[in-house]
Amino acid sequence: MPLPRRSRGHIMPRLVGEPMLNAIRAGGVLLIMTATAWWYVSDQAGGARPRDDTVTVSRGGGGGGGGGGGRGRHRQGGPVAVVTAPVVRQDVPVNVAGIGSVEAFNTVTVRARVDGLLEKIAFTEGQEVKAGDLLAQIDSRVYEARLSQAQGVKAKNEAQLANAKLDLDRAVKLGQFATQQTVDTARALVRQLEGSLQTDQANIDAAALDLEYASIRAPISGRTGVRLIDAGNFVRARESSGIVIITQLEPIYVSFSLPQQYLETVQQALADRQVPVAALDADGKRALEEGVLSVLDNRIDAQTGTIKLKATFANAHRKLWPGQFVNVRVRLDTVKDGTVVPSAAVQRNAGGTFAYVLDQDNRVEMRPIRVGQVDNNIAVVESGLEPGQQVVVTSQEQLRPGAYVIPTEAKSQQEGAVPQITSSKLASERAASQERRSSP
Repeated sequence: MPLPRRSRGHIMPRLVGEPMLNAIRAGGVLLIMTATAWWYVSDQAGGARPRDDTVTVSRGGGGGGGGGGGRGRHRQGGPVAVVTAPVVRQDVPVNVAGIGSVEAFNTVTVRARVDGLLEKIAFTEGQEVKAGDLLAQIDSRVYEARLSQAQGVKAKNEAQLANAKLDLDRAVKLGQFATQQTVDTARALVRQLEGSLQTDQANIDAAALDLEYASIRAPISGRTGVRLIDAGNFVRARESSGIVIITQLEPIYVSFSLPQQYLETVQQALADRQVPVAALDADGKRALEEGVLSVLDNRIDAQTGTIKLKATFANAHRKLWPGQFVNVRVRLDTVKDGTVVPSAAVQRNAGGTFAYVLDQDNRVEMRPIRVGQVDNNIAVVESGLEPGQQVVVTSQEQLRPGAYVIPTEAKSQQEGAVPQITSSKLASERAASQERRSSP
C-alpha cells in the first residue's frame, strides 16, 4: 500500500508543474522575438546613418563645381543682389496730413408747416431732388375753405366801401344843406372800410400761404434720406421729427484739424493762393477727390491744441459721403530743387538715419544723412547725398559697409520722376542667373 502513495506523490507534482512550465516557455519565446526585433531595427538605423552622411558629403562635394553648394556659399558670403535708385533733384510738395470727416454742404430736415392729414409721399428714399420738387401733400381742403372765406369777407367790405364813398360824395355835394357832422361821419366810415380791406387782404395772403404750405416741397437740391413718416399720419407744424432729411452732396465739405503750430503757415498759404487739399482713402494711398481749403476756424481748441479747418470738394463722382472718415493731405508749400530719394533707401540705427551709397566698384558705403519730409514714398534729404549718386533701396539687412553687391537700377515711370522701386525678388533672380552663367 505505501507504493501507491508514492506513485500519487510523483503524479501530483507533475500535474501541477506542467502549466507553469508552459508559461515560462511562452514567455521565453516572446522575449527572444522582442530582442530579435529590437536588434533588427537598431541594425537598420545604424546602417542608414552612414548612408545619409555619405549622401551629404557627396552633395557638398558636387556643389563645389558650380551647383547648389556654390549658391549656398554665395548667399552666405558672396555678393548681394540689390536694387538701386539715383539721387535726383526736383520740386517736392510740402504736405501736412490729418484725419477728417465728410460733411454735407447743406443738410435740411423737411418738416410740415401746417397741421393736417398727410395724404401722400411724393418721393422715394435716396432720390435726387431739385429745389421746389413736391415731396409730400397734406389735405388742403380746410385751407382752401379758409382762403375762400377770407376772399368773401373782402368782397363784402369792398361793396360797403363803395357805398360809403357814394354817401360821402352826396354829403359833400349838398354843401350848406348837409351838416358838418354828416360829412365827417361819412368820411370816417370810408377810412374804416379801407382799413378793413387791408385786413381782409392780409387774411387772404395768410390763407393762400397756408394752402401753399399744404404742398411740402424741397427747399434745396440734394439727395433724400430715409422716410421719417408714412402717408396717412396726422402731422403738426411743431413736430421735430420731420418728414425726410435732404443732404447736398455737390459740393461737399471735409472737416479736419491740424496742430496749432501750423496756424501761421496755413494763414500765409491762404493769403498767397488757393491751398490744394486731397482726400485719401483709409489706407492713405488712393486719392478720392481733390479740393481746396475754404475755412479756417477763428479759434484754437484749448483742450486738444488743434485748429479746425474745412476743405471744399466738387464731389462730381460721389466718392465722398457724409459721415465718412478720410485721410487729408494739405499742400502748404513746395520745396524747389530738393534732393530726393525713395523713402525705402532711408535706414535707421542707433546713430540716426543713413543710406547705403554705391561706389564705382559696386561696393556700398554707409552714409549718414539728414532727412526732412517723408511723404508718398519720397524722402527729401537735407544733407549727406548729392544728385547722381546711387543708393540701395532693397536688401539692406544683408549689407555691411564695403560689401560687394550686384546692382539693378530701378525703373522710372516717367522722365524726371522719382524712381519707382521694382520687385527685389526679380532683381535677385536675374543676378543669380547671371552669376551661374559666368561660373566655370
